[in-house]
Amino acid sequence: MWNTYIQPRTIDETVQLLAQYGADARIINGGTDLLIEIERKIRNPKILIDISRVPHLDTIREEGDHIRLGPSVTHNQVVGSELLRQLAYPLVRAAWEVGAPQIRNRGTIVGNLVTASPANDTIVPLWAMGAEVRLKSVRGERVVPFSNFFKGVRKTAMEPDEMVMQVQFQKMSPKDRGTFIKLGLRRAQAISVVSAAVVLEFEDMEISNAWIALGAVAPTIITCGEAEQVMVGNYLSDAAIQEASELAAQEAKPIDDVRGTADYRREMVRVCVARAMRQIRDNVYDLPEKPVMLWGGTDGHFKPHDHATETHTTNDVSNPNADLIETRVNGEKVSAQGSDKSLLRFLREDLKLVGTKEGCAEGECGACTVYLDGIAVMSCLVPAARAHHARIETIEGLLGVAADGVATEPGSVATLHPVQQKFIEHGAAQCGYCTPGFIMSGAKLLEENSTPTKSDVEQAISGNLCRCTGYYKIVEAIQDAGG
Repeated sequence: MWNTYIQPRTIDETVQLLAQYGADARIINGGTDLLIEIERKIRNPKILIDISRVPHLDTIREEGDHIRLGPSVTHNQVVGSELLRQLAYPLVRAAWEVGAPQIRNRGTIVGNLVTASPANDTIVPLWAMGAEVRLKSVRGERVVPFSNFFKGVRKTAMEPDEMVMQVQFQKMSPKDRGTFIKLGLRRAQAISVVSAAVVLEFEDMEISNAWIALGAVAPTIITCGEAEQVMVGNYLSDAAIQEASELAAQEAKPIDDVRGTADYRREMVRVCVARAMRQIRDNVYDLPEKPVMLWGGTDGHFKPHDHATETHTTNDVSNPNADLIETRVNGEKVSAQGSDKSLLRFLREDLKLVGTKEGCAEGECGACTVYLDGIAVMSCLVPAARAHHARIETIEGLLGVAADGVATEPGSVATLHPVQQKFIEHGAAQCGYCTPGFIMSGAKLLEENSTPTKSDVEQAISGNLCRCTGYYKIVEAIQDAGG
């Protein structure tokens, strides 16, 4: 793992650190990709520079004809933005397709771009909307269009001493309509087999301009020039949609891999592009009006830095406290060594809070769900040092907490949370391994919606897997707890 973990207070300090450490350092924000890459030995940075608490980096701004996203804007913040729903719907739709609520609460748009996988969902609509990235280093700033920023699979034009300061793109005008379609091997927590973003500009009913971008079918995102041209001056008729989607399929350059053959991907390009155009024509948009966030009563923004720059270093014999994490867990102040591991392992190994389970260590199963400053996250994908001077709640802390998040009186007999009680009544627990994660997701759902529908519950537990049986009793228990 890493040797040093630094939480700077400002961007200027961040770029100074990048200039000092160069290729040995790596920026971390959400960490939902980076921690997996470190675990798999894909990357081996000696120093992590965490900018997730630098103030004012999680802003979404409209400036003239453009939208500007800060480097700490999360996927769920995009999903919850009314501004982006109106002016950048394809991006919102793509952000909604990323992972599950716990992942979207930590994962950032910029992190999705920097990872530079052609299967990463948000790159596709941003490419279709002509996005650029603003890079910063001690040498200055530069703006790079997406076509020059992405160099191949997991390769970008960033230098080791640079960071992404901003993503900017032209907002959609009243003449524009667009959407995003993703094909995965399951409904949630799926990597794209094919994805497509389509943005069309209309003059009356006639298409005056078209942008079509495809993901997961080439080393980088590709655009479909011939399909775009055939749409200009045309109407969204069945014949035009068929012609454009077939041209898009011909322009794709898919590969064979474990998730799909090249022939299958090519055919699915045709299907996805046609489906996107029909959605635009028929004004059918399937994003929930009130999506489940699992950020409870918070606004989905993590608490900014209110301490001096903090550095955690392992194996520092001259300073035995250099690795000390001081945090508040379930309302109690605690401290322990162990900054070079995940929050999940810190909780289990160092604080002996074993209710939080390790099922996959990759953010796939949800058994490790905890609350970080009131927001549900996968603790296997949070560095332990991120908990320094933060507030953590685990399954052990739910005892004596009502559905509205209000604790019982101190000294009173602890009672089960309503979700815990309903799990017992409905027989929702099987082997019990996944149960803590389901209960944490259900309890956070009830904080933001005390009377959830079946669909709300299904959204809330989309990041939680049960290997024993079906989910019927689990859904019933959580819904009944809110009833």
